[in-house]
Amino acid sequence: MRLFKKSSQKAGLPPGTLMHIGKNRTEEVRITLIDYDEHHVEERPDLTVESCSPFKASPTVTWVNVTGIHDIAVIEAFGKVFDIHPLVLEDVVHTGQRPKMEDMGDYLYIVLKMLSRANGENTFEAEQFSLIVGNNFVISFQEREGDVFQPIRDRIHTGKGRIRKSGSDYLAYTLMDAIVDNYFVILENIGEKIEILQESVLTEPDPSNLREIQELRHEMAFLRRSIWPLREAINALLRTESSLIGDSVAPYLRDVYDHTIQLIENIETLRDAISSTLDIYLSSLSNKMNEVMKVLTIIATIFIPLTFIAGVYGMNFKFMPELEWHWGYPAVCLLMLILGVLMLLGFKRKNWL
Repeated sequence: MRLFKKSSQKAGLPPGTLMHIGKNRTEEVRITLIDYDEHHVEERPDLTVESCSPFKASPTVTWVNVTGIHDIAVIEAFGKVFDIHPLVLEDVVHTGQRPKMEDMGDYLYIVLKMLSRANGENTFEAEQFSLIVGNNFVISFQEREGDVFQPIRDRIHTGKGRIRKSGSDYLAYTLMDAIVDNYFVILENIGEKIEILQESVLTEPDPSNLREIQELRHEMAFLRRSIWPLREAINALLRTESSLIGDSVAPYLRDVYDHTIQLIENIETLRDAISSTLDIYLSSLSNKMNEVMKVLTIIATIFIPLTFIAGVYGMNFKFMPELEWHWGYPAVCLLMLILGVLMLLGFKRKNWL
């Protein structure tokens, strides 16, 4: 998960040049298709681009999902079959895009960031998710296997809800809504990590806590870059005059917009909590250091008069009268013990211990 993608290799190339910018992958690109209306549903896995062409003019709703955008030939073929602008295809294979919406006339192009839990890790992975919404079809591009859309597929197959009775605009809404809802799961996970971390830095601050704080700040920065522009993209969908977005879908898009605002507020709250955690960590370290310095200062203060007495009687001058005393050594030791006890009692009385 990087905040910025390295795109220097594209510098100087003509606009519309397709070059995959992102994690190097070798998996085979998979194309799955779900075609449905109110009375029937058909799913076809492992298709070719050409086999999707007849569904472009179908009166039913067709969802084409492309898993893998690293094969430029496949992306170019989709551009030819569905008349997709080269600049849109360029954005599809460049995974450093910010969330946005573009009205291309015959279709809408939408970019989002899809998050998912990393396998066996208490963190998340991010990938670019692109949507092309046509009159009766939706094409989705994702970087790798795995997504958050299984409940949507189940609703299509079982016919629950209104998805089978609606058009491609409603399907696009459900895909965006699933991605936005998953953000809440990720933020809840981060909130729990922050609470555990705050308890740890309050009781036993450790240098490893600083690394955890830095990782959380990095994650929150990525989430902020992913969600803030999403608000603008959804707002653009609400304001668009395109006939591809029907009036019946507008209330649902407003609901997604409200969820996005709530996510932004949660992100700002968690960012403040992370900053507070860092302050708590630094304060805990400072208090711990002050306790150590206090103990060392008390020990040094106790030994100052004892060192003075030992220094006086360590001079060994010949005519020092105390050197001839039979009980001189025990008397000096007793004096030093009494002084040490008196100083400890004085520190205790002043609540310095």
